[in-house]
This record gives sequence, structure tokens and C-alpha cells, in this order.
Amino acid sequence: MVRIVNFKERVTENRTFYVLELHGGVEMVKNENTGQYFATSKKAFVSSTFDKSACELLIGSELDGEIHKVPCKPYEYFSKKTGEKMILDHTYVFIPANSQDNENADVEETLELAEI
Repeated sequence: MVRIVNFKERVTENRTFYVLELHGGVEMVKNENTGQYFATSKKAFVSSTFDKSACELLIGSELDGEIHKVPCKPYEYFSKKTGEKMILDHTYVFIPANSQDNENADVEETLELAEI
């Protein structure tokens, strides 16, 4: 189960649309340096056909499915908190519970959708 927590406006050359920000459940992850656990959750964005008003109403809604970490082409990422530049080779995508992709996600197709 994932929850819609926010939305963002995206602008392309010929249109404006909104993406929904999804958060998964709380996960405990062990810090490699300290050995201590911390709470986190996976985050993904999905495109929508909704207008701003509809997106506002959807905040707090839950969707059946999971957020999966999938490999992708390496890209630069700048941490807003630390200013650190990192090279990442993964992204997070939402896979609906009733989707055949839940078991064997087609990474290429999923990544094309994630880049929209």
C-alpha cells in the first residue's frame, strides 16, 4: 500500500501536467557507517491526467501496490540537504498490486514511464 502525499506541476515543451508523489510504508534501514537503524520510505512520482484541484483532493489517498527500486542509466544527483553530488544508477517506480509487472517488472518499459 502506498499513499499520495503531494503533487508537482511539470512543464514540457507543449503541455503542463501534474505528477502525484507517492510514499511507501516505513522501512528500517541499517546505516553502513554507524550500524544504527533509521526509518525511511521509498518515494516515486507517477504522471496523471488530473488538474490541480483533483490532485489536491487525492492527497492522503492510498493505492494498492508497491514502490520498487529499479536500475537505470547512471545520472548525477545533487542532495538539497548536503549539497553533495552523487552518481546514482537506480530509480523508484510504482507497480500496482494487480499488475503482472509486480512479479517481473519490465525495467525498460517502466523506466520509460518514469522519465515522463
